[in-house]
Order: sequence, then C-alpha cells, then structure tokens
Amino acid sequence: MPAYLVLENGKIFEGTPFGVRREVVAEVVFATGMTGYLETLTDKSYYGQMVAQTFPLIGNYGVIPADFEGNRIGPCAYIVKNWCRTPSNFRSEGDLDTFFKDIGVVGLCGIDTRSLTKTIRESGVMNGMITYSLTDVNLEKIRNYRVRDAVPAVSVPEMYTEGPENARYHVALMDYGMKENIKRELIRRGCRVTVCPHDTKADAIAALQADGVMLSNGPGDPADNTEIIENLRRILDLNLPTFGICLGHQLLALANGFTTCKLKYGHRGANQPVKNLETGRIYISSQNHGYAVVSGSINPDLAQEWFRNVNDGTCEGIRYRNHPAFSVQFHPEACGGPQDTELLFEAFIERMEANRTCR
Repeated sequence: MPAYLVLENGKIFEGTPFGVRREVVAEVVFATGMTGYLETLTDKSYYGQMVAQTFPLIGNYGVIPADFEGNRIGPCAYIVKNWCRTPSNFRSEGDLDTFFKDIGVVGLCGIDTRSLTKTIRESGVMNGMITYSLTDVNLEKIRNYRVRDAVPAVSVPEMYTEGPENARYHVALMDYGMKENIKRELIRRGCRVTVCPHDTKADAIAALQADGVMLSNGPGDPADNTEIIENLRRILDLNLPTFGICLGHQLLALANGFTTCKLKYGHRGANQPVKNLETGRIYISSQNHGYAVVSGSINPDLAQEWFRNVNDGTCEGIRYRNHPAFSVQFHPEACGGPQDTELLFEAFIERMEANRTCR
C-alpha cells in the first residue's frame, strides 16, 4: 500500500512505507549529509521532527549501535529516496526496516526528496503528515502542530557520572538533549563528567565542585525554555568556565539578554562553513539547528561575535567578556573537517586549568 507525505501547504508526495506503520504529524526538515544517518537518527535535537535525507541512498552500511549519539531516536519519522535492503558492513547489526520496527520509527521511501527539499528551501520549514489515506487529511491540524516541552522530554531523569576517578578536571554537563560524543570528547581528554538533568539547580552544580560547565545541544525553540534560562543565569554566577554547543549556545545568549530567531530552513548537514572572525580562518562544520542568535542583539559590553556562517552570515559563536564562557552553534565533537574544531575542547580545558590556578 502507498503512503503519503502531506505538507501544510497542501502539497502531496506519494511513496512506500517501511518501518512502523502509523500516522504522524511533525515539523519537516532536511539533512544534507552523505553519511552519518545513524548519528542523525539518534540525535535528540530532532525531537518532534521528521527528517528527509537529501542523499538518495540511505542504510547501505546498516545499523551500528556503537555509532549512536543517544539512547533514544530523535526524529519521529524518516524520509528517504531509497533505503538499502541489503546493507554491507562488517560492523552492521541489522537493516533500517527492522531497526525502525523495533524502536517505533515511521519510514517513507520512494518520494522525490529533491523536490521536497526545494519546496522547504523556497517556502521555509513547514509541518507535514505521513498518512496512508488522503480521505481524512486535516490541513488545519497539520498547520497547528508545534514542538513543545522538547528539552524535558529528552533530558536524563537523574545525574550520573562517567570517566576516571582521578581525573584532573570535573565537568558538569547539562543535558538538554546531548550527543554522546560531547561526553566522549571530554572523557578522552581526561575529564570526569557528571551528566545533569536539564533542571539541575545552581546550588547542585556548586555542590559537585566542578571545574567547568558544559551546555549541550538539544531540540525545540530555545526561547521556550524560560525556567532553564533563568536557572542558567544563576549557574553563570558561579563564575565557572562554561562552554555551550548548539542549543547550549542559544540558551547562553538568552541568559545574557540577547535574542534568537527561527531560520527559514535551518542548517542540518556536515558541510557548513564557519569563519573565525578573529583569525579569518574558515572551518567546515557539522550542524543541526533551526534557530540562531541574532547578531545585532549581542551587547558588545558583554560579549563579541566569534564565528559567523559563511553561507548566510548568521552567528555561529560568541565569546563572553562578563563570564569565563564561550559558545558555538556548530558541533565541534562531530569531526566535520574531520577534526578542525576539536581545538574548542582544548580551549575549554585551558580555561578550567587557568581557573584552578587562580583559586
């Protein structure tokens, strides 16, 4: 039986279902990576969204749990031109169809993903519905969908700690929907990491006697998280070295009184060029976000814009003057270049070392 993607503007794409069979309404976004579909599927920043892959063949190296970026699936549906039924990789433990049926993800293949992507680029991100009958489609219901309570839905329920007992640095990692590789990169550099729920209070962070605070990526509109933003202001008052990534970057900006905006179709892929405004050097970065910090809202007395997207000029990084903090919109742990911006983790380590020396 066919399946249909119905966009809120009434445009319909007919394809073939795979994975779990159920109707789903979500925000439709596209990702441009040629590889990394497992990282995309397990990125909790895609909560409340259905992802269309622009690369035409997906699933050719199967399902490899060791490459997952989280303990749950991010998107609720996955749209591809073709999915590979016979994956070939010595690390593979299955195929996408079986994987999706096990974890409850809706799949749709065989549609014109190029046309879908062009529609989103020209009209902007819009909502859509995957259905198996066109008789009862409610466009008003599709248009009214909104991603809500995203961060609480994906954050860990309680604290846990990983890393060496005798580590020189102890990092409090605020989980707003973190990618596992953020934690792995910190541990690889000799840090002990305590992963904290999204609503962990400043007093609890202080009690950890952490050397630094990491603010993770995550889903949804950053401005919706008013309680998190207010709590983050109190965490900043601890005067600990702080490093924000993606949503963490946006929340840090909002906590300092700056503003954010929704992008027309966002940045989702592994080839986004960003420019260091201090050195002029350009890096290729991996990104997944639909919102950005408004450059004109950055108070020059409090901070300075650090990185900028070469394609559209949006803010990609901020260095703060009023706190020992910095943040970036892209993912330095994602090996986009392949290791171009790992230096940011080194900068975070250096700040924690300098802060220990000054105590």
